[in-house]
Amino acid sequence: MSSQELAGSDPAETTDAESETESSSAPASACPVVDSLEQIGSRWRLVVLHELLNGESRFNELKRETDANARTLSRVLDDLQETGFVDRRLEEESPVATYYSLTPKGESLAPVFEEIDEWAHEWLAECSG
Repeated sequence: MSSQELAGSDPAETTDAESETESSSAPASACPVVDSLEQIGSRWRLVVLHELLNGESRFNELKRETDANARTLSRVLDDLQETGFVDRRLEEESPVATYYSLTPKGESLAPVFEEIDEWAHEWLAECSG
């Protein structure tokens, strides 16, 4: 559904100037946003991705830092691996350990987290005070 359909306007009623303004200020559809949020949008996925921005971590370190239970963290890490955001590395020497790190795709989210942080400091400050 297009933004025009959501607004209830007829596409034929849109002027060329309105079309140019809309196309330069907003995406043509919400599809990329929706698709992106389906991959990274759960609370736990965001928490884990944000934590891994600090570098490679072992499973128990992530568990401690995120306060996620083991089952949830395991499921989230599996999901993030499947979608290409996280790499898993098994260290088989004693002691055996599993390490997780961001892929280039995962690392590319760093500016997004920075923008969210800036937005939160500007707009959510009144909620914390």
